[in-house]
Amino acid sequence: MHDLTSSYWENRYNTNDFSWDLGAVSSPLKEYFDQLKNKELSILIPGAGNGYEAEYLHLQGFKNVFVLDFAAEPLKNIKERTPSFNKDRLIRQDFFEHTGQYDLIIEQTFFCAIDPSLRKRYVLHMLHLLKPGGKLAGVLFNDELNTDKPPFGGFAEEYEQLFFSAFHKIYFGPCYNSIKPRAGRELFMLLQK
Repeated sequence: MHDLTSSYWENRYNTNDFSWDLGAVSSPLKEYFDQLKNKELSILIPGAGNGYEAEYLHLQGFKNVFVLDFAAEPLKNIKERTPSFNKDRLIRQDFFEHTGQYDLIIEQTFFCAIDPSLRKRYVLHMLHLLKPGGKLAGVLFNDELNTDKPPFGGFAEEYEQLFFSAFHKIYFGPCYNSIKPRAGRELFMLLQK
């Protein structure tokens, strides 16, 4: 198991070692967000990093967006970029220790950041955090990536085994609107508890 402590993540942010960061909301998630009508949804974005998805949702008028990250630096970055974001909803905590109930949880480069040995635990904790009928939506890499450090890769068949025994599948398939460097290497999932 890899030693991915909060200090590890702080160091990666402090040394600008976060090449997965797009610097903006990902296009597949932006398109998904743009069709959401209920601005009152309680939304959690775990392992949010610099949280461009949270910023986008907040600026679109979503009132209950919560950001969770292990490291303080990305949470500070969100607050500096978006001063009107409620600081009480920027939570520094280990995902597996977080409690709460959400209508929607967004996956964006968090799954690939955790040690692969924790993936079953991730799925179970997502179920625990979702309200009945709640949804898990997001993007997963369909690529090997790294085996020695994050981001860790994976493939559709593995994800299907992990998620489909726990969630009802609404959609799971290739992203048609990925940014060019990620084209053909991303899957979009929309799953329901």
